[in-house]
Amino acid sequence: MRKNSPEIQDKAMRNEFLIGTVRGNHEGPTVIFVGGIHGNEPSGVQALELVMKELEGEAESLRGTVFALRGNPAALALQERFIDEDLNRLWTIPRVNAIKSGELKPASSEENQQQQLCRLIDEILENESGPFYFFDLHTTSCQTIPFLTVNDMHMNRVYAEQYPVPMILGIEEYLEGPVLSYINELGYVAFGFEAGQHDDPHSVQNQLAFIRLTLSFTGALDRSDLSFQHYYESLKKAASGVNEVYEIFFRYEIDKDELFEMQPGFVNFESVKKDSSLASSNGEILKASRDSSLFMPLYQKQGNDGYFLIRKIPRFILRISDWLRRIRMDHIFPLLPGIRWEDEGKNALVVNKRVARFFAREIFHLFGYRNKVIDQDHIRMKNRETVARKEEYKSAPWFDKL
Repeated sequence: MRKNSPEIQDKAMRNEFLIGTVRGNHEGPTVIFVGGIHGNEPSGVQALELVMKELEGEAESLRGTVFALRGNPAALALQERFIDEDLNRLWTIPRVNAIKSGELKPASSEENQQQQLCRLIDEILENESGPFYFFDLHTTSCQTIPFLTVNDMHMNRVYAEQYPVPMILGIEEYLEGPVLSYINELGYVAFGFEAGQHDDPHSVQNQLAFIRLTLSFTGALDRSDLSFQHYYESLKKAASGVNEVYEIFFRYEIDKDELFEMQPGFVNFESVKKDSSLASSNGEILKASRDSSLFMPLYQKQGNDGYFLIRKIPRFILRISDWLRRIRMDHIFPLLPGIRWEDEGKNALVVNKRVARFFAREIFHLFGYRNKVIDQDHIRMKNRETVARKEEYKSAPWFDKL
């Protein structure tokens, strides 16, 4: 094969994304970490480089295989969130299908990065054995304790509850095209970890603790040694002992030519009162619609998520939700007028807006449905429970809690 052949060039380009691979000496899960999908968030990559070196000396005790990937090498090199567009907003099913079929020709730096990263992920899924776990490592522009962003699939929630940090549900209802939403559509356990502020030196340590705990929680490493307890207590301390579950109920989206600026000094999870001034838009003050907590206020130039508002979910509500999903009580919805299954897969409902106004969104959330507007008359309610690959995780150490 010639040195400059397309195959060699393509392989060399994909290697830019691969931080490392470590194979254990025993059967076990395949664990995939992605760091730096936003180029101004390097702490995940830095932590993965350290952990992968450590794991090379631990292969004897490692079960399964661990992959560490760079999400956006081009943006990382420039220390920018992205070059042309946000790579973590491109992973819709139609776009990924177009990549796989060869119909999508890259027209931006991020489209080129996505094409290579998509091929690498596909190779892992095709050539490795499950169960598969995917984790996307991030930091925020504001001061924050570490937390998890979890798409609301029952299996995701049960696994994520092992970590001593807050969990945020429902982000898939507000963001289009995150990479882990695509992975969840395939039925695998996948969610994001936010380690702290971009330039906080503690963020790398929090990433390290999360990665090491993940290897124990997935069963790739034994959790009985002293290092497990060290990392667990380290992450618990970083989160100030907070491990509540929250739900997003509002997102402020910044328009393309809008002059947006957060009020200074906010930190993540900060309590705000109704009518508190949060930001300005083209000179007009934006206020909180209700008593709530502020989530991920934007203190950087790139990005169109101005801020989110979140509320705490009582644990007993989560338990009710778990039970309703296990018995598939949602099958009663299509018996009601104005509600029907989208297709035979029965994982999405089409709801007439005139009917939807009689049901609080929280009702649909209990059953695992998150909404997207289809047109002026209909809402699409998506549920990932039917695609969850529960059978593949039956031997996992956390599965008995499902």
